[in-house]
Amino acid sequence: MANWLTELSGAPKTIIGMAHLPALPGTPFYDSAKGMDHVRDWVRRDLEAMQQGGIHAVMFCNENDRPYRLDADQASVAAMADVVASLRPDLSVPFGVDVLWDPKATLAVAAAVGANFCREIFTGAFAGDFGLWVRSAGDAFRYRREIGAENVRLMFNINAEFAAQLAPRPLADVARSVVFSSSPDALLVSGPITGQPVNASGLAEVAAAVETSGVPVLANTGFKAANAAELLKYADGAVVGSSMKVDGITWNPIDPVRVRALMDAVAAAS
Repeated sequence: MANWLTELSGAPKTIIGMAHLPALPGTPFYDSAKGMDHVRDWVRRDLEAMQQGGIHAVMFCNENDRPYRLDADQASVAAMADVVASLRPDLSVPFGVDVLWDPKATLAVAAAVGANFCREIFTGAFAGDFGLWVRSAGDAFRYRREIGAENVRLMFNINAEFAAQLAPRPLADVARSVVFSSSPDALLVSGPITGQPVNASGLAEVAAAVETSGVPVLANTGFKAANAAELLKYADGAVVGSSMKVDGITWNPIDPVRVRALMDAVAAAS
C-alpha cells in the first residue's frame, strides 16, 4: 500500500539504514584524543557504504552515547546537530534523526538540520534499564508545533527496547490506541534490545490492527537478509543497523558487502 514513506523513498518497502555516531562529547566513551573529526569521518564512511549499497534512507543516531540517558546532554545535542549538518552534502537519500532517548532533543535536532523524519519513544510508560520511562505524545506534538517542525514526520517506537510496559497490554491494542489518540506517522515494532529481531507474529498482529489507518508499520530491530522475506510479509519496511556492520556487531563500521546482500534480499522480497 502506498504511503508517505513509499513516496519519500521511492521504494515499495522502505529500508532505513542506521548511521550510528561514535560517542559524542560529554559521554563516557567519547575519544577526546581523536575529537569530532573522527566522529564525522566515521559517519561519512558509513554513509558512503550504505548509499552505494542501495539503502533507501538513513537515520542518524547517537547509539554510542552509553550508558543511555532519558534526557540528552546539551553537548550531545550540539554535536549531533553539527555532524548531521556537516554531512548533509554527502546525502543522496532522505534522512531522519534519533537522539536517545529524548523526544524533545530529537525534534530539536531534526528541525535544525532539516530532517524528513525522526524516531523515538513518544508515548507510553515503561520500566527497565534506565529506570522509570514515561512519555506523552501530547508533549511531543506541542513541542513540534512550538519549534515550527510540523514537516518532520514522527515515527513512534511503540515497545521500548531495554524496558517493558508498566501496564502491559497486547501490542496490537497499543498500536490501535496510539493510532487513534496520537496520529503517528509510522509505528515501529522492536525486539527486546538493539540487534535482536522483532517477533514476526507480533509484527503481523500490529500490521493487521492498523491496516485500514494508512499508517506504515516497520520492523525496528534485528532486521537482516536472512529474515527479510518473512518480516516484509507484514512490515512496510525496516530500520536496520547491526546486521549491516562488520561481523554483525553494532559498534563496528558498516560492511558494504552486508549492505548489498541485505538490499538484494529486500528486492527479492518486495
